[in-house]
Amino acid sequence: MQGPDLNGIESKLEKFIDSAIAYAPIFISSLISAMLVLFIGLWLIKLLRKLLDKIFMKRDVDPSIRTFVGNLVNVILKVILFIVVVSQLGVQTSTFIAIIGAAGLAIGMSLQGSLSNFAGGVLILLFKPFRVGDYISSSSGVDGTVKVIDIFNTKLVTPQNQLVIIPNGELSNSNITNYTELGTRRTWFDIGVGYDTDLKKAKSLLLDTVSKNEFAFKDPAPDVVVTSLGDSAINLSVRVTTSNENFWAMQEQLIIQCKEDLDKAGIEIPFPQQDIHIRK
Repeated sequence: MQGPDLNGIESKLEKFIDSAIAYAPIFISSLISAMLVLFIGLWLIKLLRKLLDKIFMKRDVDPSIRTFVGNLVNVILKVILFIVVVSQLGVQTSTFIAIIGAAGLAIGMSLQGSLSNFAGGVLILLFKPFRVGDYISSSSGVDGTVKVIDIFNTKLVTPQNQLVIIPNGELSNSNITNYTELGTRRTWFDIGVGYDTDLKKAKSLLLDTVSKNEFAFKDPAPDVVVTSLGDSAINLSVRVTTSNENFWAMQEQLIIQCKEDLDKAGIEIPFPQQDIHIRK
């Protein structure tokens, strides 16, 4: 048996060492260049984020949009910076970009639902059907005060102090009722009176009651109208406008005061009854 060719191995090892020594300055130079690009790039991205935040604050841009755009710009710039740094090390960027594109396509196919929610979040932030702090109701049957608008979902706090998380894709395709946007709310509740009641007297009494409420706006003026002839009562609708923050307090006060004033005037608020006739 012949032993290993030591001369051949030594020759190859010497060539490798010579190549490494010859390439070392180029590699070190590329590495230093890449590190400089990385540090300067990160510094510039941080500077740009601060500048962007100042511009948004000066123009009073919605906080949700500030956070969303800031994070999106940060991710895009860091991806670009990563590609530039890799190119400084001699990696072919065209191949690298193709790999990123293929990976992005594969991830996109597997996360279709999340992309739908992302698109819904973009639409909500762009068209602003509601903002943080608004009280809204969706056609899906959920209502509450908007706490956070994230990229993928929106968080509502219900009047029962429950946190509800709704996917933005679902919310952006729903019918939204925004109770806060106009700055005022109009209470709209019915009070039933007996069929033997003097309706003009009842209307005048209720209108006087609601007009005296401390939270009721004079413009638009309060109103009381006859809306329907029910099975057990004639329904009067009480309609009064107030500010958003005083809505619930005013509505409770009005219901209590209207009931008390009707009782004092001897006007009955009937409840559903059934008459049973027995034949022998």
